Amino acid sequence: MYVPSPLSDAPVPFAFAPTLRTEAADAITVMFAAYTAETGGEMMLQSVYRSYDTQAGIYAGDDTLTARPGFSEHQTGLAADIGDISGQCAVQACFADMPAGQWLAANAWKYGFILRYPNGYIDTTGYEFEPWHYRYVGPDLAAEMHNTGTPTLEDFFGLEPAPRYPDQG
Repeated sequence: MYVPSPLSDAPVPFAFAPTLRTEAADAITVMFAAYTAETGGEMMLQSVYRSYDTQAGIYAGDDTLTARPGFSEHQTGLAADIGDISGQCAVQACFADMPAGQWLAANAWKYGFILRYPNGYIDTTGYEFEPWHYRYVGPDLAAEMHNTGTPTLEDFFGLEPAPRYPDQG
């Protein structure tokens, strides 16, 4: 099974182990510090790197809500589910209306992260709106996507919308 490398723990508040690829862990640490400095609030990591076995344990059979094992961005070590320190609206659409969700939507790109599954793009990404799910793509790509108003990686790279799993034809 694929295991990304190198992995590091981000020294930020977390619900589960805060393990990400080192570059993403470093960037998320800076991003969390900026949020706290600018707002006085705190965020926490809900879920980050997941092994194949962990993903298999949480996959519930709905392909628009949870990726199948072997297909999850979390297995890359580059995806982070982020929430408010209170736990309120954790991994729920209402996170978009919370101060942390609004700040991330406006500022995550500055730290190399993009909102991976934006509202209204299920036909493009294959997933429901997830205002908590951010993907580290690096500062250059995140800035270019932000500056051009490109909402998804699929749009940016000209990929076919919502790739299907092999058994879906």
